[in-house]
Amino acid sequence: MTVAPGDDRDPPRVTAVGAAAVDEWYAVSNLPEPDGGAYASEVETAPGGVGANVAAGLDRLGREVGLVSRVGDDEYGDLARSWLAETGVDGSRVSVGDDPTTRSVILSAPDGERAIVTAGESFRELRLDPATLDSIVASEVVFLTAYTPDRVARAVLDRVLEMGEPDRPALVFDLSGPVEELAGRGTEPETVHGYLHRADLFVAGGVAAPAYFGGREAAVDRLRAVRDASVGPAVLTHGADGMTAIVDGEATRIDAFDVDVVDTTGAGDAFLAGLIDRWLLADGRAAGRGSAEERSRDALVDAVRFAAAVAAINCTERFTQTGLPTREEVESFLAARGVELR
Repeated sequence: MTVAPGDDRDPPRVTAVGAAAVDEWYAVSNLPEPDGGAYASEVETAPGGVGANVAAGLDRLGREVGLVSRVGDDEYGDLARSWLAETGVDGSRVSVGDDPTTRSVILSAPDGERAIVTAGESFRELRLDPATLDSIVASEVVFLTAYTPDRVARAVLDRVLEMGEPDRPALVFDLSGPVEELAGRGTEPETVHGYLHRADLFVAGGVAAPAYFGGREAAVDRLRAVRDASVGPAVLTHGADGMTAIVDGEATRIDAFDVDVVDTTGAGDAFLAGLIDRWLLADGRAAGRGSAEERSRDALVDAVRFAAAVAAINCTERFTQTGLPTREEVESFLAARGVELR
């Protein structure tokens, strides 16, 4: 659905800024080494893109969410928009341009590990008109990934910083991708630095964090120093090795759930959806912002465990969006493992 820039509907509770992409999925015999090869026993096409994945994850959990993105005027763009239309995500701010739609080739090995190669300029060329920027910052929560073009990430950050409390939205930033992958394509280090010090929730993956901070332990130390009670928490994800939650300068390790992995593609995006849901939306904005008590270590650990359950369930199915669980499925998963959240 395309809505004119002057559309005055109420903004969704959450706005995700990120790619709505097409994943071309190859079930390979192995992830090839340099100069090596592999055989693909199956080839399928599925919806993807960090922004669309996080938005779809929140939608599956029953949240009102919209997506700001850009696709190409091609068959991949048609696919991306048709898949989005099958969800409850508001896609009225997904624009269409002349550049090829962003798409990824995903090599998925039998153990669930994968390698990803992304192409297509459509999301990289995203621009924000005034009406779209106004709509973004009018939401209660705004999510951005480091794959967001720098001019867009900077515009959102600058506008939010101009807004006074309590009018501004809560900012969630996902440090996804190493520096060399994002260069000239995504959010630049200077802007990442701004989100590091200003975002209400800062999340970094196991590949991206060492690239920016010089290693896992260095990332923990840096985030402990920066993410104090006046800023908000941070979470580092380490894949099967679990997560590190940092709140009020204290770091806590949390184990991942053990499941039979089918495909890890999009597990981080599923985790982000669960974390936003539990930390920032469960009891309104105050669940993740406000007094020190509301940002307590126990509350954050519970949010991370909930998010870890969302990601674990996602890993038991092929493709990201088809494996995203409902709230009832997450609650059943946790109950079966004797996990009680406060």
